[in-house]
Amino acid sequence: MKVIKFGGSSLASAEQLKKVLDIVKSDPERRFVVVSAPGKRNPEDTKVTDALIKYYRSYTADNDVTDNQNLIINRYKAIIEELGLSASILDRIAASITDLATLPIEGNDFLYDTFLAAGEDNNAKLIAAYFHKNGLPARYIHPGQAGIIVSSEPGNARILPSSYDKLEELRDSDEVLVIPGFFGVTVDGQICTFSRGGSDISGSIVAAGVKADLYENFTDVDGIFAAHPGVVHKPHSIKELTYREMRELAYAGFSVLHDEALIPAYRGQIPLVIKNTNNPSHPGTSIVLEHRKQAIPVVGIAGDDNFVSINISKYLMNREVGFGRKVLQVLEELNIRWEHIPTGIDDMSIILRDRELTPIKEQEILTQLTRNLGVDEIEIERDLSIIMVVGENMKNQIGVTTTATKALSDRNINLEMISQGSSEVSIMFVIKTNQEKAAVRALYKAFFDTDKAQ
Repeated sequence: MKVIKFGGSSLASAEQLKKVLDIVKSDPERRFVVVSAPGKRNPEDTKVTDALIKYYRSYTADNDVTDNQNLIINRYKAIIEELGLSASILDRIAASITDLATLPIEGNDFLYDTFLAAGEDNNAKLIAAYFHKNGLPARYIHPGQAGIIVSSEPGNARILPSSYDKLEELRDSDEVLVIPGFFGVTVDGQICTFSRGGSDISGSIVAAGVKADLYENFTDVDGIFAAHPGVVHKPHSIKELTYREMRELAYAGFSVLHDEALIPAYRGQIPLVIKNTNNPSHPGTSIVLEHRKQAIPVVGIAGDDNFVSINISKYLMNREVGFGRKVLQVLEELNIRWEHIPTGIDDMSIILRDRELTPIKEQEILTQLTRNLGVDEIEIERDLSIIMVVGENMKNQIGVTTTATKALSDRNINLEMISQGSSEVSIMFVIKTNQEKAAVRALYKAFFDTDKAQ
């Protein structure tokens, strides 16, 4: 039994939906279909989710929303007419879109989520109708009815553990169930979305809940590449990754799969495969608990920017009991999340996402660390990138760090920091952002011995 999820680019047009139908019909084990909202048909097009955001802003600003409504409805109308579906489906979707502008604004913490979720919800209705018309016994099912009950955290919903018992009951369905991704329902019946890109999370939750044998995530690429194809020319695709390797790569900028989507499938021990809607015969990339064959030391290289570092120095820091806790408490009180903490005996660096450090918070940190903790020096370093060299088999291979640092040195790339966790799944290098692409190319060439990095 398989759960299959389609991303927005796979569902952007009638032509794409015909491919989706063929994929689902080709395998009777594909019994659960999780869908995103329609994506872009071309680079100049607008995603339905983005159109819904504009609609929400117009509505809450008390502007006329007719154009917003028509733009969204016409996206569905074009697909419905080309597929020859009943006009009643369009009427149902149009009513759902226009009814959004009747919802209360004041005191409605879930209004934005309700607007955004309409993209996936209405697309699922359309797709279920299309499947049914073409011989598949398919049925749309709302996440609330399916049992996807979530915490009351708008824009950052978390699945409640009790949901999995309800989801497991869906196993007995004889129909292909089409479930909108990206959102769940709170205990109080409110629409609440996962973080952006959360249809991947929905697919993973459903796969874990129904105890699927496989979770297939269909997108617009042939799996996952060993480096970003926008940086390295034609990098090779990865046949197999472990969940831990994928988590490291997703964290450092691999956007094929939402990193939070790994958690439910990982905990449910569900194998996952990334496949291409436009090339479904390609094997794609499998994500597994453990490598099924001998793996190469490095499976991928990723880079991500927009990091800052708070560099702290204090003489005899290592002898001061509780110093690290006090520093982190300052960040906690300011609601700041940290990413990495490389340390020395008298030095401590705290690496953050740039978005965490507003000017007001930055000034408060400087004040508290100098006045209350008596640090000798403190510096905020900006324009940093993180490069991750990832591979679970690195721990069994001598010289990986030497190969990496030599490759960077040969390209005159200065290392700000190096860090490696005890699991040895990855090596992290912190460098200046203006050297990020050169660093990824140098590391790719060093580990994969190819001219493609030139």
